[in-house]
Amino acid sequence: MTATLVCALLSLAAGLAARVQTPQAPAVPRPDWGPWLEDDAPFFSSVLDARGAGASFPGNNLSPRTLVLPAGEGHWVAFDTDLLRVAAAWTGKGVTPTALAPGSYHQPNRKTPAGQKALPEPDGRVLIANGLYPGWQVGERPVLEDPRAPAPSVEEVGRGPVAADVGRFTAVRLTREGAVLEYEVAGSPVQEWITGATGRPDVVIRRFEIGATTQTTWLLLGVPAPGAEVSLAAAGAQRPVLERLAGRDGAAGVQVVRIPAHAAARRFAVATFTGAAPPIALRALPSTPPAPRWPQVVTTTIAPSTSTDAYVVDDVPLPVENPWKRAVRVSDIQFLADGTGACVTLDGDVWLVRGLASLGGLVQWRRFASGLHEPLTLAIRDEQIHVFDRNGVWRLRDTDGDGEADRHELFSNAFAQTADTREFPSTIRLGPGGEFVIAKGGQEATTIGKHNGSVLRLSADGRSSTVLGYGLRQPQLAVHPQSGLVTASDQQGHYIPSTPLHIVRDRQFYGFLSDILPKESYPAPIAAPLTWIPHDVNASAMSQVWMLDSRMGPIDNGLVHIGYNRPELFRVLLDLDRPVPQAAVVSLTTAFDYPPLNGAVNPDDGQLYIAGFQIIGWGTTATRLAGLGRVRYTGAPVTVPRQLTPMREGVLLRFDVALDPKAASDVASYSASTWGYLRTPKYGSPRYKADGTAGVDTLVPGRAYVSADARAVFVTMPDMKPVMQLKVAWAIRARDGRAVTGEAYTTPYTLTTFNPRAEGFGDAVIDLTRREAQAPPTVTAAPTLEEGRDIFVKYGCLACHATERGAAIKLGPTLAGIFGASRPITGRTTPVIADEAYIRQSLREPSAAIVVGFDRGGSGMPSFAGVLSDAQVESVVLFLRSLK
Repeated sequence: MTATLVCALLSLAAGLAARVQTPQAPAVPRPDWGPWLEDDAPFFSSVLDARGAGASFPGNNLSPRTLVLPAGEGHWVAFDTDLLRVAAAWTGKGVTPTALAPGSYHQPNRKTPAGQKALPEPDGRVLIANGLYPGWQVGERPVLEDPRAPAPSVEEVGRGPVAADVGRFTAVRLTREGAVLEYEVAGSPVQEWITGATGRPDVVIRRFEIGATTQTTWLLLGVPAPGAEVSLAAAGAQRPVLERLAGRDGAAGVQVVRIPAHAAARRFAVATFTGAAPPIALRALPSTPPAPRWPQVVTTTIAPSTSTDAYVVDDVPLPVENPWKRAVRVSDIQFLADGTGACVTLDGDVWLVRGLASLGGLVQWRRFASGLHEPLTLAIRDEQIHVFDRNGVWRLRDTDGDGEADRHELFSNAFAQTADTREFPSTIRLGPGGEFVIAKGGQEATTIGKHNGSVLRLSADGRSSTVLGYGLRQPQLAVHPQSGLVTASDQQGHYIPSTPLHIVRDRQFYGFLSDILPKESYPAPIAAPLTWIPHDVNASAMSQVWMLDSRMGPIDNGLVHIGYNRPELFRVLLDLDRPVPQAAVVSLTTAFDYPPLNGAVNPDDGQLYIAGFQIIGWGTTATRLAGLGRVRYTGAPVTVPRQLTPMREGVLLRFDVALDPKAASDVASYSASTWGYLRTPKYGSPRYKADGTAGVDTLVPGRAYVSADARAVFVTMPDMKPVMQLKVAWAIRARDGRAVTGEAYTTPYTLTTFNPRAEGFGDAVIDLTRREAQAPPTVTAAPTLEEGRDIFVKYGCLACHATERGAAIKLGPTLAGIFGASRPITGRTTPVIADEAYIRQSLREPSAAIVVGFDRGGSGMPSFAGVLSDAQVESVVLFLRSLK
C-alpha cells in the first residue's frame, strides 16, 4: 500500500474481515446514459470561469453561482444570482464539463481537481461579459466595483449576495417558452426573459418588465466582443436610454441602460448581436406554465431482505431504466407527510417516490425538478421541498398541479459560496422553529472563503445566516427536531487525527485548517468532540438521523450515524448530562452494497430509508454505483447495547435483551484497549500509548457483574482513566442462546463512580482486585499472504487502491505489479524501487514518499503506526508482492 491521497481507510464488517477475498472494482455507469445536459433543459446551474474569455473583456470574471440559460441558436447566457448580472453570453456548446457532476457522469473515475484551477468555462465565443460588480444599480452613476465585504482572502470573489437594499434574486419561473428570471432591484420587482432570434445565430435578446421606481436605475449589460453591438427597444415617455461608460486605459466601455424613475411598470428589451441589427418586438413576458417534461411514471419493485437479523436492508431499485436515459445518483431522501419520498441527485434532479411502505410491492418514481447545482441533500418544511445546492437553498413549487416543479424560489443565499470544487453543499436539515441548518465543505486549495467548513443556521425567512461552528473539513450533520441540538461528523485528514462526532454550537472552532494557511495557526481553542471514532472503523463519516417517530424498536428516538467508506450504520449512545458531553458508537448493520450518504424516517411505515452513490474518487468499498435502501426492523431481538458508560471502576454495558448470566459474568468474554491521537498538519494520526510510543494500551478486565434483570453488565477495569479513544469488545450470549457480540468506541472525558444499587445491581460489592494480564504467547504466527489480504479488506485499502491492471484509478495508485516497480516520488529527482522497506515505510509514514500525481492538497493516507503489528505489516508486504 503506497503513500497517497484521500485514502480514508475503513474496515469492513467483522464478518467480511474474516474472509479471504479478492477486492472488486465498483460498478460503472450504463453506456446508454444520455447526456448530462439534456436537450430540453430550460436552465442548468454551474460555476462560470470567464477569466480567459479574451483581453477585450473584464479580467477577473469568475462566478461561483450562475444559472445558465439556453438562448436558442446555440447561444448561452450565465446569470450570476449573487451580483444580479449576466456574467457572460456566448455562442457554443454550454460550459466545459470540468465540474464534479458533468465530469463524472459518464466517467466516475474522472477526478475533479481541488481548488479553483480547472473550472467550467464558456464553451464557445463570448459575445458580451461583465466584470465583478452588480448588474443592477441605483443612483446618479453606476460604479464598476464589488461592494460586498471581502473574504479572508481579499482576492476571493465568492463573497455572497449583494446587500438586500441593492437587490435580491427570488425565483426561476418555468414557462412554455423558457425560463423567466425574477429578482428585486432596490425594492422594485424585475422579470427577465432571455431568448435568441429565429434564424439569427448571432443574436441574444434580454426582455425585461420592471416595476415602479422612485430613482434612476441602471442595468449594466457588459462589454461587447469586438464586432458585437448592443441595441435597445423601449416605448413611452421617460423611456430607458442606452449609454456606454468610459473604459479604463483605452479598453472598451461597459454598455449600460439608464432607466429613469417611473410610476408604473414598464417593458424594454436589449439585443446583443453581430451583423445587422435585429428587429426587437416589445411583448409581454410568457406566463403559461410549461407542459410536463416527464409525464411518465417509472416503476420498480422492492426486493425485501431475507436476513433474519433485527435490522435488515431491503433494496429499493432505482429507476435506471427510464425514458430519458437519465442517471440516478441519489444522495438523499426526505419525506412528505403522506410518506411520499423526495430524492435528490448529484446531477441536479429531484424525483418523487411513492409506494415505499409496501414490503415488496411496486414503487412509483416521477421526476419533479432538474437544473440544480450539484445538490447532496434536501429538507421538507410545510410540505414544500427545499434543496441545498451551491447556489443556495431552493424552494421547489408546483404551481399548476401537474406533478412537476415550475417555480424554483431562491429561499436563501444569505451566505457565501466560493468556486472551490470541495466546498460541497453537504447537508441541510430543518430546525424546530422553521429555521434550517446547513453544513458546507471546508477543504480549500486556492483561497480562504467566508464560510468554507462552517455549519450555519439560516433564519426562518431565509434572509440571514449565523455561524454555529467553523474549522470543519467536511461536516455532515443532523438537527434534533424538538431541541434543535446540532450534531456533525467530520472526516479524518490533515489536522483531523481520526473521525470525530461533534455537537456544533456557540461559534466554536473544530480544529481543521486549510493547507494554504500557516501551519497550526489555530484561531481559537479547539472544541472537543462527543467521541472519536477510529479511522479503520469509520473514516468517511456522513450525516446522522434522529429516529423520532420511527417504529424500529430499541433505536426509536435515538441517533443513528452513517458511514460511507465501509457502508455501515452506527447506533450513537449519547451521554449529554456530563460536564463534557460524550458518546459511544456501535455498529447496527453493514448490509449495504452501495455507499450510504443521507436518509430519513418514513412517516408512513416508521422505517429508515438511506440513499447514496459513489464516485470512484471518493473512497468506498461498496460495489454498486448508487442505491436506495430501507433499513427495516424485523422484530428480532436487538443485541446491540443501548448504553455504554465508562466509570472510575470500569465500564457499564446495558442491553435490550436478557443475557445468559453465566456467559455474561465470564470476564474472559470482554476486552478493552485505549490509545490517543496527535493533531498535526499531517493526514490522520498513528495510535499512541499513554507513554507516547506508537501502539495501544491494553486494559485488563477484573470481574464481570450481571444486573438483577440480566440486561446489564458491569466490567471492572481498575486502570480506567480519561483518554482520547477507548475500545470495548464483548462476546457473550443472550438468555435464549443468541450470540451477543460487538465492539464499541468512545472518548471518556470524565468518569463517575459506579453505584450498584442505582444501576440495578442491588447490593453487589464490587471487587476491584487487579487481574494480571495473561502472558503473550511465546510463539507468534508467521506472516501470511492470506492475512495480508484480510487486512487489506478489513482496513478498507481497496476503497482507495485498485489491485488489478486496467482497473479504474482510484484515490491512490493502482497496486497491481507494485512490488519491484520504479515509483516516481514527489519532490525527488530519482525514483525509488517498491521493495519491502518502501512498503513498510508507506504504511507507517505515508507522507514520506508520495507517488507523483497523488500529492493533492487536503488529501492523504493515514498512518498505520500503532494500528498494525510488525507481523501484520509483513503480511501486507506478502499480499502486495502477490499482485502481479
